[in-house]
Amino acid sequence: MYDVIILGSGPAGLTAALYAARANKKTIVLGGDKLGGQTAGIAVLENYPGWAGSGFELAQFMKNQAESFGATVEFVSVKNISGDAQSGFVVACDNGAEYVGRTVIIATGASPRKLEIEGAREFMGRGVSYCATCDGFFYSGKTVIVMGGGNSALNDALYLADLAKTVKIVYRKGAFTRAEAVLRERVAARDNIECLFNTDLAKIAAKPDSEDGELIVTTTDGAEMVVDGVFVAIGHEANTDFLTEDIKRDAMGRLAPDALPDGMFVAGDVHSDIKMQIATAVGTGCTAGMDAIAFLNKQQ
Repeated sequence: MYDVIILGSGPAGLTAALYAARANKKTIVLGGDKLGGQTAGIAVLENYPGWAGSGFELAQFMKNQAESFGATVEFVSVKNISGDAQSGFVVACDNGAEYVGRTVIIATGASPRKLEIEGAREFMGRGVSYCATCDGFFYSGKTVIVMGGGNSALNDALYLADLAKTVKIVYRKGAFTRAEAVLRERVAARDNIECLFNTDLAKIAAKPDSEDGELIVTTTDGAEMVVDGVFVAIGHEANTDFLTEDIKRDAMGRLAPDALPDGMFVAGDVHSDIKMQIATAVGTGCTAGMDAIAFLNKQQ
């Protein structure tokens, strides 16, 4: 029986683990399929105070810190949760193992929203990508599209601009109103980034007789572009499919703390009504960890 079971190994989950373990609570992190969640894919982390390395390096540092106080980290993914705080929450995982805990902190984060147009699924991994830092290397010297207009899309475009010959940002609105000013300025300063406003994609198809796997991308107004890759950054959806239907979620699948049963807490990007930033993830991780500690202490 664990005192605290934490779902997710991003900054929120690892912060909660640090607080719980330091309070001498038996703590385990079920970290999904990789350390760090979305943070791990950030090549250079600029907007987390006191850190100048990569996102993966930050996640590794946080993991080591939590483990130094006795937390355990295992890389398995949750399938479902049953039980309650009185009898114990039972967390069933994809490897067949079950973990029982007196409290559960949900910090499973969010995943990129998938592009739902013709060809998007067919060419996923063969020209369509949701991770610029993972796949950008394969498009060195080539032409790529970045779809989206928020911070993630502009960061992806800037990263790819150092590798690709040409980066075209396709955005359905007339300006990057959701992105930070510093990112808009950096994009505007890059000669190999072209911004296509008031534009949306309708179809992705293979270019006939192309030996290099080029794609033909068709916009909603019928225009066609020949590119080597399409990187999608159109928002996120919370990773909460493993929860039962009686647990209330918002339109993005995120959770409100007051909608959860006793002994269950939420932190990070899966938390409703917060900005999806590492700094806020850490803050909610701290809060969830301390709330779990207080809950356990009251049960003694």
